[in-house]
Order: sequence, then structure tokens, then C-alpha cells
Amino acid sequence: MTQVPRKPKRPCSFPGCPRLTDGRFCPEHEKLENKRYEKYDRDPASKRRYGRAWKRIRDRYMNAHPLCERCLKEGRYVKAEQVHHIKPLAEGGNHNEENLMSLCTACHAKIHADRGDRWHTHSDR
Repeated sequence: MTQVPRKPKRPCSFPGCPRLTDGRFCPEHEKLENKRYEKYDRDPASKRRYGRAWKRIRDRYMNAHPLCERCLKEGRYVKAEQVHHIKPLAEGGNHNEENLMSLCTACHAKIHADRGDRWHTHSDR
């Protein structure tokens, strides 16, 4: 079995951070960026849609679907890290199992980047 070469690590995107990372931020600054996003950029209405009930549904779905469903279709076995709503709640979607899919972080980020959901500038609003 041959190993696929990995992408080289890149500098953390947090200003002044010298650490190299596989993602956009090093683990320390990823947590800070996620907190900042939740506090300032995330739609307040979405906070009301995700509560304890969603956490129970998400955990149950992840236990039943532990692999990324998109990667699995391509024959790759990658651990799922997030549960994605196929039709977003903001567009009338729900927490029903038919509307959910387990994804790795890369696939989840790609879906939202393609949609333009999260990675935008304030001038895009």
C-alpha cells in the first residue's frame, strides 16, 4: 500500500502566530476563531435552532454513521466529525435523519464554502 503525500503545513492565519498547521488556524487559535465567529458573525436565529435536543440527535446520528458519507462514496474511509443539514434549517430544513449527513471537517467546509455560507467578508452582507 503506497502512502499518499500530504500537503505541506502552512502558517496559522492568526496574526503573529508562528505555528505551522494543516488547517487554517493552529488548534489554539481555531478555538478562538470559533468563539469569535459564534459571538459576532453567526446569525443569532441559528443559536435558537441548535439546543440540547439537537445535540442528542447529532450524537445519535454520529454513532450510527461514524464515517464521512461523502468520502465513503469515493471509497475513502474518513472519520466523520460533524453532522450536516442537507437542507439548512434557515431554509426550512429539519433535524430528521433524511436531512442529515455525517461529514469530515474538510467535506463540511467545502459544502459551506461552495454555498458561500460562512466564509465571507462583512462587506458581502
